[in-house]
Amino acid sequence: MNDHLAGSTAGAGLVRRMVSEHGDSPYGDELKALAAEIAQDRQSLFRVVADLGIPVKRYKLYGAWLGEKIGRVKPNGRLLRRSGLSLLVELEALRMAAQGKALLWQALLAAAPQEARLDAERLEQLLHRARQQGKALEALHERAAAGLLAHPASSRPATRQQ
Repeated sequence: MNDHLAGSTAGAGLVRRMVSEHGDSPYGDELKALAAEIAQDRQSLFRVVADLGIPVKRYKLYGAWLGEKIGRVKPNGRLLRRSGLSLLVELEALRMAAQGKALLWQALLAAAPQEARLDAERLEQLLHRARQQGKALEALHERAAAGLLAHPASSRPATRQQ
């Protein structure tokens, strides 16, 4: 559970930064909605952890937070600018996170009949939302890929022609 809390910390940080970078883009409204949902899901996970009496390992949360920050520094051939394809990579990371989150809710839902501290109805809602987020991220990824890869020269460093 603490690993999922750490992942939710990194994912929430990533999507917040994506909103700050792309909030005014054609992807902005969808990213803002996802950021709000991801923050709510993180709080829901904290409540589940508390309900189950699992101690939160703060070092994992801090490590995930720091890892998300360090992950922003990528060797992309550009010192001060982001790669044009960074949006795709970030959307791919969020898609994987949504899949992992759905698997967590699914596992907890399977345990709910034997564990009275788990609210099966709430877990069903969270599972449904995680699956919807996955679909929304897939659609965003497809749109971004079509836009960015249609003009590959603008998404990679210029090379010298000989």
